[in-house]
Amino acid sequence: MTTKKVNLSDYDPSSVPNGKPFTIGIVVAEWNPDITNAMLEGAYQTLLDYSVEESNIPVMHVPGSYELTTGAQMMLRGRRCDAVICIGCVIQGETRHFDFICEAVANGLTNLSIKEEKPVIFSLLTTNNMQQAIDRSGGKHGNKGIEGAVTALKMCRNAVEFAK
Repeated sequence: MTTKKVNLSDYDPSSVPNGKPFTIGIVVAEWNPDITNAMLEGAYQTLLDYSVEESNIPVMHVPGSYELTTGAQMMLRGRRCDAVICIGCVIQGETRHFDFICEAVANGLTNLSIKEEKPVIFSLLTTNNMQQAIDRSGGKHGNKGIEGAVTALKMCRNAVEFAK
């Protein structure tokens, strides 16, 4: 089944909770910086738009996507974040390196989220080419950074509601 090619960052603004009480960290890979910085800007601005205090949005840069898991763990433990958005971009090449990195990051972030009992948001683009990455980092298919921020806010709300 194929997905209709639309802006996937469209969402109902009224469904997103106020972020004032939350600290939401962002860990961003330095690899493919034109893509990851665009996603960082989208995530950061969205958090601000939903009232997360600027001082409650720590940002950590890590060398590549493989390091997102360790960066997220440092952020959760050191900054005591309510959630962490992990931003990266891995583009398919001629070797299996792509598969190893993507699988390791997906498993690492999932396991970290379970272990720490905090939302760890997967905003890792795994594309076949640079154009697909551009399309998903502010292009015709939206910005996965924005989507990550919305997801983090919703998961923080859920954590508060289900802790009662």
